[in-house]
Amino acid sequence: MRPPKSKDWPEYSQLIRKSKRLFQGVVSPFKNQHEFAAYVDRCRQDDYLGLFICSNEDHAILGTINLSQIVRGNFLNACIGYSIGAPFAGKGYMTEALQLVLRLAFEELDLHRIEANIQPHNEASIALVKRAGFSEEGFSPRYLKVCGRWRDHERWAILAEDWRTLRKIKNAKSR
Repeated sequence: MRPPKSKDWPEYSQLIRKSKRLFQGVVSPFKNQHEFAAYVDRCRQDDYLGLFICSNEDHAILGTINLSQIVRGNFLNACIGYSIGAPFAGKGYMTEALQLVLRLAFEELDLHRIEANIQPHNEASIALVKRAGFSEEGFSPRYLKVCGRWRDHERWAILAEDWRTLRKIKNAKSR
């Protein structure tokens, strides 16, 4: 994983085109280089961490994973969002990326809670957060505007202490 750069637009825009059907109604992709440049700038802000998921072999861009609305102080919370390109969906890349970002969030950024807001019909995303140990917290009608429409979302979250417990259990099983 790595931060996005302005020069990534041609490669990333190709991935968006290849993923149009997968992203439909779920992801609001960047429409042009100007929107992408704003995202690159946003990734430099203190309350946002944006990363590209890249192939270990050829460093090709596979998708994105972001921590947004990073709040310090007594809250220590962030929202997570992610998308994987259609050619790479279902191959475990997002599972690996999510675990790496959770480790970063809880061990390096010292956050307490990570929240994921997922549309109820997005079964792959719900399965992903369940495998990672997130718990469903509630339902938010018309929570986020995606692709021009306000859409319902399920709210899922994981706490640092729950993530650490799950890691210990997984590590003990793998020995």
